[in-house]
Amino acid sequence: MRLRIDFSYDGTDFAGWAKQPNLVTVQGELDGALATILRLDAIQTTVSGRTDAGVHATGQVAHVDVDDSVDPEHLRRRLNSLLKAGALHVRSVVAAPDGFDARYSPLFRRYEYRISDDVSRRDPRTRAITYWIDDPLDLDRMNQAASSILGLHDWTTYCKPRPGATRVRELQIFSWRREPDGILVATIQADAFCHNMVRNLVGMCIAVGRGRLEVSDAVTLRNQRTRTSAFIVIPPHGLTLVEVGYPPDDEVGSRAELSRARRPPV
Repeated sequence: MRLRIDFSYDGTDFAGWAKQPNLVTVQGELDGALATILRLDAIQTTVSGRTDAGVHATGQVAHVDVDDSVDPEHLRRRLNSLLKAGALHVRSVVAAPDGFDARYSPLFRRYEYRISDDVSRRDPRTRAITYWIDDPLDLDRMNQAASSILGLHDWTTYCKPRPGATRVRELQIFSWRREPDGILVATIQADAFCHNMVRNLVGMCIAVGRGRLEVSDAVTLRNQRTRTSAFIVIPPHGLTLVEVGYPPDDEVGSRAELSRARRPPV
């Protein structure tokens, strides 16, 4: 039986998602708890998308294959009794539909990034999920830059290259808003993201908001398809994976097959 696991975590003390020797990771904690409960030597989950060290999640999804005798709700309760002191919480465990693949079935992943500039009211209690900047940012310019680059493109400029990985993605939503307390929040949604893509896109918008880049530079840099020093890769702690969207149950298998096919260059 394949199970879908929906869960959240505070990434502050985790060295990212993927298991690594001698480091505390989200996958290491989750897989370890599953193995303990199911009395297995080892087990491996598959996640919708790996997050880096310090990145948080409120809407992460994974799948795992288990014996048909496992009770999903009992497993959820046992997991939450074992997991790392509340930093990792399982919201639901259910039997997945035929063909479901947490990594390849999604239609989209959506992230948010929080920034406190000098016009916001800073709350030290949220410093672990908010990037602090000491100068004001121009929200209108940032929104103009963000909206100008939507669509299906090669994102080499905004990615950390990985051998054999495609850098063609469809950026579906990219917008900024200012909350009542002044905090700037970016909403960024794509069918998938290449490594560091979100943090690079936010870094570009910060440079635009500071006046160090022009609005038009967002597209110019993207079309150059080469790494650049025009903006910085911003820190991970302001970033949260908030939702992974899947098609109806009877379409998850076909969606997974489509996603496995490498996108051609554009």
